[in-house]
Amino acid sequence: MEKIETVPIASSTDVILVRQAVRQSAIAIGFGLVDQTKIVTAASELARNTLDYGGGGLMKLETLEAGGRRGLRLTFEDQGSGIPDIELALKDGFTTGSGLGMGLGGAKRLANEFVIESAIGQGTRVTIVRWK
Repeated sequence: MEKIETVPIASSTDVILVRQAVRQSAIAIGFGLVDQTKIVTAASELARNTLDYGGGGLMKLETLEAGGRRGLRLTFEDQGSGIPDIELALKDGFTTGSGLGMGLGGAKRLANEFVIESAIGQGTRVTIVRWK
C-alpha cells in the first residue's frame, strides 16, 4: 500500500523531523542499513537546502511499489529565489552560502533517480527516488 506524508520545513527542528520520517519509512519498507543511510543523508541535505536557500518549504514522502521493487520518492519544494544555473549548482564545491557545496551533487549521487526543476523568483523542486 502506498503511503504519502508531507512534512513542512520551516526550522532546523523540521530538518530533524524530515530525517526521522524518512528513516522510519525506509525501515518500514525493508531498506538495509546502507540504503537507509543513503536516503536519510540525501533527505537531510535537501531539507537543509530547502530551509537555507529556499526560505523553507515542504517535503512530500511517498512509498512506491513497481515491478516487484519497493522504494521511496522524496519531493522537496520551496518558493524561494530559484537556482539560476542548475548545472553549476550540481558541481561539487560550488556554493552561494557558507557550506562546502557538496549537498546537491551528493544528494544526486545517493539517489537512484534525481530530478531538479527551478525557476528564478518562483522556487525549486527536487525529486529523488531510492529503490530497494
